[in-house]
Amino acid sequence: MKANKNIGCTVNECKYHAKKESYCSLDHINVVKHESRATNQEATDCGSFEVE
Repeated sequence: MKANKNIGCTVNECKYHAKKESYCSLDHINVVKHESRATNQEATDCGSFEVE
């Protein structure tokens, strides 16, 4: 799995985590909000997450 050095990630439960390094292996991720208006970091998530 090739690490994308442009997308840092520490969520090793995700199937796209680069495993040996703290990066994502995807070419791009989809960032989503789960509130009608995002006003802080907790209001957003990585929509590309898939459990390993």
